[in-house]
Amino acid sequence: MVERPDHRQTLLVRSGLDAHGTDSPLSPPIYQSTVYQFGSLDDLEAAFTEPSKRSVYYRNGTPNGRVLEELLSRLEGGEAAVCTASGMAAVYAALLAVLGPGDHLLADWRVYGGTYALLVHDLPKQGIEVSLVDLQDREAREQALRPTTRAVFAESLSNPLMNVLDLPELVAWSSPLGLAVVVDNSFATPALFRPLEWGAGLVVHSLPKYLSGHSSAMGGVVIGGAAQCQRVRDQVIRVGATLGPFDAWMALQGIRTLELRMQRHSQNALTLARWLSTHPAVQSVHYPLLPSHPQIELAKQLFPQGAGGMLALDLGSRGRVDRAVRKLVGRIPLAPSLADVATTLTYPAGTSHRALSPEQRAAQGIGDGLIRLSVGLEWVEDVARDLLAGLQ
Repeated sequence: MVERPDHRQTLLVRSGLDAHGTDSPLSPPIYQSTVYQFGSLDDLEAAFTEPSKRSVYYRNGTPNGRVLEELLSRLEGGEAAVCTASGMAAVYAALLAVLGPGDHLLADWRVYGGTYALLVHDLPKQGIEVSLVDLQDREAREQALRPTTRAVFAESLSNPLMNVLDLPELVAWSSPLGLAVVVDNSFATPALFRPLEWGAGLVVHSLPKYLSGHSSAMGGVVIGGAAQCQRVRDQVIRVGATLGPFDAWMALQGIRTLELRMQRHSQNALTLARWLSTHPAVQSVHYPLLPSHPQIELAKQLFPQGAGGMLALDLGSRGRVDRAVRKLVGRIPLAPSLADVATTLTYPAGTSHRALSPEQRAAQGIGDGLIRLSVGLEWVEDVARDLLAGLQ
């Protein structure tokens, strides 16, 4: 038996190479078939009883998806993983795995706008009550706690202001109460932070973000304990939210460079955050490892290898943002997503957090002058030169 590598970088680079034994292609092929044949009723029964290991029908999972699930499970330190058709499908399936009708969820009020819409509009239709609170505030948590509270949900790094979740403290509070802790780790990835090691129960990711890294593969993933992931898988199969084989294959191509990419994303973002914080056109910069960040000591503790490539800067008004965006055409794209290898920017008030009212956005610090910058892998001086053209 071949000894498996322990270091994440080796694991990532070699992912999928031995999935088909000897004399196999260096890159796993795409299994595009929607259904598989069987030689006996016993074989058919075995495939249905082990959907995470056998192929039967595309909605039950695919060979490409299983390779990706095994890799992501090992990266996050989970017992199992389930890939889904999108990041939001992963969030939904994870929450339904730990919540049911009559249950109550405590969620951080800073969650991504799409998640906010799901929590406010869709979970209540399932009979699940949701309270959005500042999960960093213990008193606020205590006041919102109910006898029916079953879980808490938060992001390891919040979107877009890069607040750092004090996961050790949250787990220490939640565990005696028997609450499941679900964490969206899309901004950090297991290359920088692994919530399961700090006591979280389930971790979710949006695959098009850093895991894939090239804005080319759709999907999501839920990682955690075997029993909870089986409930997730059952949910995904029933609603048909399975990840397609081509997207799983594309994500696997991108994820092989995750460790190296996250190092460069983090280095470039910190360099730009420091420079932007001195520019007269910028009113404020939000990045966890800046001295001005209120949680810098916590960030140093939880993110010793870097805090990723996301930062936010405030220009003061929508008009100034619009002028900057127009000057940056052909240099830094305005795009409603993040984590590409190239630097992009977005306008949270008009994209990720448009589901919130202006008052709700203002309460979180998401003003009309806020830009979220997804720092890429370019030579950082070139990005700074482009940004300077937009800020003049």
